[in-house]
Amino acid sequence: MTIFLGIDIGGSGIKGAPVDLTTGTLIADRLRIPTPAKSTPENVAAVVKTIIDHFAPVAGDANVGIAIPGPVVHGTITFMANLHQDWVGINADALFTEILGRNATLVNDADAAGLAEVKFGAANDHPGLVLVTTLGTGIGSAIVYRGVLIPNTELGHLEIDGHDAETRAASSVKDREGLSYKKWSERLQRYYSHLEMLFSPDLFVVGGGVSSDWDKFGPLLDLRTPMVPAQLRNKAGIIGAALAAQDALLHPEAH
Repeated sequence: MTIFLGIDIGGSGIKGAPVDLTTGTLIADRLRIPTPAKSTPENVAAVVKTIIDHFAPVAGDANVGIAIPGPVVHGTITFMANLHQDWVGINADALFTEILGRNATLVNDADAAGLAEVKFGAANDHPGLVLVTTLGTGIGSAIVYRGVLIPNTELGHLEIDGHDAETRAASSVKDREGLSYKKWSERLQRYYSHLEMLFSPDLFVVGGGVSSDWDKFGPLLDLRTPMVPAQLRNKAGIIGAALAAQDALLHPEAH
């Protein structure tokens, strides 16, 4: 059993669990604590430490991976939309390693989901180019080629027909505008056709909470590229964060 801790930080909640990376399974029920109203790095780190301490009996001094809703460039957060602006410009890997007293590796949350789906989910051991998107408040993206992540893509912010793509096609827009699945799928068709033209992927994996309603919109899309719903649901961020921690241990020069 190869155990790493995975933490998934969101705008409303922070979730974590120890992960067995030989099987991609949580070895204990995940713990969720609300994200502090003032979501500074220090305040969030205190919550993460509480979660890690909770799992100490089973996880020991395992390294920790942390999924976060922002780009992470060699440990540094370059911009932040859903947490406090104090995150911008800090080396979060170094800060969390110091506060937690163990090696910590941060990774973009959509990248974490992509890593998890390729390793243990809908794109398990896929030999080609996989493009994972998460449809939610915005549109997250991850590109994985033969198991290797191309980090920090922000394909939800592609400009299509004069609009930032996620402002037209995210699932939050569907809810806010009261769109039927048929009407929403027309916007998704335009978005995924554009991604298909740009990247020629071998597989699309569609995640986010709305993926549980895949049967209501997936069959309405007409693409050359095979497209499947994500499998790991709300565990993907935790598992992918643990995978990022493992990769940092094996390949420290890349982080």
